[in-house]
Parts: sequence; structure tokens; C-alpha cells
Amino acid sequence: MNNIRRFLSPICVILAFMTAVARAENPAPLPDDPGCTDADRAFMARAYELARYATTHGGAPFGAVLVLDGKVIAEYSNCENITGDVTKHAETGLISAYSPKVSRATFARSTLYTSSEPCTMCCGSIRFAGIGRVVFGTTETQFLRVMGVPIDAHPLESREVFSRTSPATQVLGPLMEKEGLAIHEDYWPRHPLDFSKP
Repeated sequence: MNNIRRFLSPICVILAFMTAVARAENPAPLPDDPGCTDADRAFMARAYELARYATTHGGAPFGAVLVLDGKVIAEYSNCENITGDVTKHAETGLISAYSPKVSRATFARSTLYTSSEPCTMCCGSIRFAGIGRVVFGTTETQFLRVMGVPIDAHPLESREVFSRTSPATQVLGPLMEKEGLAIHEDYWPRHPLDFSKP
């Protein structure tokens, strides 16, 4: 019996390690934010379509949709890889392209649906555009794990950024995170990040 235990002990350690690695790479989806509606789900599905589109057209897996009174008024997919412009995230790209055409009053009454939680840069653009409501799909911590980004601590969450800089902005999410994680899990193994570069 002791020989069996000695034999199984290293195997159990290896299996536990492999399970932990698999969980880190493929995190379990978080439950939907209870504040989200059926309409939010429909527009999030479109944001995910735009994220998928980006992955087949030279961009990274991120999409954004701006909605006013139940109608899409703007859409954008990440295109930083093909433009060479690191500010062309889905959210910042949308705001940059449409702010000359959309009034601040319209932004304030609109909801921005983003396939993944906005980064700090995107939160700044959302704040300065004056967008009143943000709904995100996949949390940043979750997709960073899929990307293989070392996470020593939780990244600065969008809720915290908005609570400090624009408390009137309503932030909801995650929403349909299982679908969003699947898009990231399909993309990042084929496009690994090079952490040796600054």
C-alpha cells in the first residue's frame, strides 16, 4: 500500500498542477450582471460579432456598439494591428470616428456595448465623450488570463476608474462571458504576446 502511495503521490501533484494551469488559461465564465436586460444581451451579441470580425480582418478580438433608443448608431472593431495605431481599441476607435458626428447630448443618452471590459485608456475616452451607460461582456482579469498575461494583482477595473472620474456613468457587466471567453480562447493561442518586448 505504501508503495502505491509513493507512486501515486507525484502523479497527483502533476495532475493538480496541470489542472491549475488549465484553469488559469481557460477561466470559468462569471455569471451575468443581474442588472442587464434582454435588450442588453441582443446588443452584446452584436459586439461579439464585431470582435469575431476583427479577428478575421487583422485586428484583436474586441468590438463595440453604440446604441441610442434601441437603435445602433455606431459600430467599431479593434484595428490597432493593421493600422499600427495602439489607440485603435474598439471603444477609443468608435469614439474617435464618431465624436465629430455625434453630439455630447447624444453620447450622454447612449449605451456603449463593448465585448470586453474597457481598459483605462478606453475608460478615459468614454468619460470625455460623456457616454452615460457602459455594458461590457468579458472581464479584463478573465481575458488577460487567456492571453497569458502574468497577473500579480487584479488590474484596475473599469468600475473603479469610473467611480473616481465619472461617477454618473453606469457600468454593467460581465454579460454572456462564456461567449466572449470562447472568442479570446480561439484567438490568443494563434497570436501569442511577446513579453520580451517593452
